[in-house]
Amino acid sequence: MDIDIISEEENPMLHRTDVTFEMVHEEATPSRLSVRDSLAAKLNKDADEVVVRKLDTKFGMRKTVGYAKVYDSAERAQEVEQEHMLERNKIVGAEEGEEA
Repeated sequence: MDIDIISEEENPMLHRTDVTFEMVHEEATPSRLSVRDSLAAKLNKDADEVVVRKLDTKFGMRKTVGYAKVYDSAERAQEVEQEHMLERNKIVGAEEGEEA
């Protein structure tokens, strides 16, 4: 799968970069986790610092446009992102084991 970055927008208040990307794939739309891992590798980031928010594939096409948030650290992602997005991206943090 080929990933091309369309735009990157810095968001210093939330310690992240908002990234819009496009990818071409041979088979069906790749899973969110494989896209996250590939995007993290392309951006030289850890996979836990990348949260894929949206993947949009037009019917019958082999091209997907996506939107992701790339944080400075995994801890920042856990502080800012909604719980369901962390679960979808399989980002687990220390607070999960701290429930009393």
